[in-house]
Amino acid sequence: MANLLITGGAGFIGSHTCLALLQAGHRLVVLDNFSNSQPEALRRVAELAALEPLTTRGYACWATADQRLIVHQGDVRARQDLDPLFATARIDGVLHFAGLKAVADSIAQPLQYWDVNVTGSVCLLQAMAAGGCRTLVFSSSATLYGHPERVPIPEEAPIRPINPYGQTKAAVEQLLVDVAASHPDWRIARLRYFNPVAAHPSGHIGEDPHGIPSNIFPLISQVAMGRRPVLEVFGNDWPSADGTGVRDYIHVMDLAEGHGAALALLLAEAPQLLTLNLGSGQGHSVLELVRAFAAASGQPIPIHFSARRPGDSAVSIADPGAAARRMGWRTRRSLGQICRDGWAWQQANPQGYSA
Repeated sequence: MANLLITGGAGFIGSHTCLALLQAGHRLVVLDNFSNSQPEALRRVAELAALEPLTTRGYACWATADQRLIVHQGDVRARQDLDPLFATARIDGVLHFAGLKAVADSIAQPLQYWDVNVTGSVCLLQAMAAGGCRTLVFSSSATLYGHPERVPIPEEAPIRPINPYGQTKAAVEQLLVDVAASHPDWRIARLRYFNPVAAHPSGHIGEDPHGIPSNIFPLISQVAMGRRPVLEVFGNDWPSADGTGVRDYIHVMDLAEGHGAALALLLAEAPQLLTLNLGSGQGHSVLELVRAFAAASGQPIPIHFSARRPGDSAVSIADPGAAARRMGWRTRRSLGQICRDGWAWQQANPQGYSA
C-alpha cells in the first residue's frame, strides 16, 4: 500500500484510475480545481470502492471516514496548494493527470495550454523535489507523434507534434528527461495514451466534459441520447478504407489498470525513466466506431461530414508491445464492450454528473 497524490483526480481518466488504485489498497490524496470536472465524480468513486464519505470543509474538500481518499480543491500551478500536501503526510508517488487536452482549443488558446500543462508540471515537480518525493507517473499523449511514419507506432518514433496540445506534452516529456538526469533517485513513467473512451461498467462514473465535448465518443453518446441532432465527422477524405480517421480506442478501465501497473513497476524497481505506449494495437475508423455504438445502443446516429480540422492526423495506432513486456499489461476490453459501457453511463446519467 502506498500514499499517493493524484492531480486532476476528478477528471475522466483520473477518476477511473482513483477507483482502480483504491481497489488495489492504496491511500489517495486528490488535488483538482474542478475546471473541467465535478466533485461528484469522486463521491461516486468512494461509493464504488465501498468507502464512507465524511464531509469536512464543503463539497469540494472532504475525506472518507477511513482517510483512504482525501480531496482538496486547488490548482497544480499554485505552490501554496501543493506544498501542504507533501508537508502533512508522506507521499510515496504522484500520478499527474491535471491539464488541458482539447486539440482545437489548444490552437485557439495556446497561452492557456502552455500555462496549465507546462507551468503546472514545473510547479508540481518543484513541490515534489521539496517534499522529498521522486516517483511520478505522467499522463502523456500519442498526439506528440504527429503524422507517424509508420503504424503501429513504437515509442522510438520521432516526436513531431502538430498542434499546441501535443507541443505541451512534448515539452513536459523533455522536462522529465532533464529532471531524471538531475538526480539519481527519480522514478518516472511517461505514459503515452492513445484514445481513452467508455466508462466504468457500473455506469456510475464516466466522461462528463463541460460544454461541447472535444472528443468523439461523448459526442456519439449524446447524439444517441437525443441531446444532439447529428454527429459532425471531420473529414471523409482521409487515406483510410472508408475515408474517416483511424484511431486506437482504449477502454478507460484498461488505461486505469495500466497506471496501476506502471506505479507498481516504479516502486518495485530501481530508479528509471520509463516511456510506454498505452493502446490496444488495433485501429478503428470513425465510421466503425459509430456503427459499433449504434449496435450497442440500438439508436440511430445521424452523421454530417465537415472539412478536416487543423491539427488532426489520418491514423494513430499504438505498438503496445513494450507495455506488455515491461509491465505484463495489455488491453482486455473490446470495442463492443467500450460501446456498451459508454452507453450504460450515458443512459444512467443523461446530463452527466450535474443531474
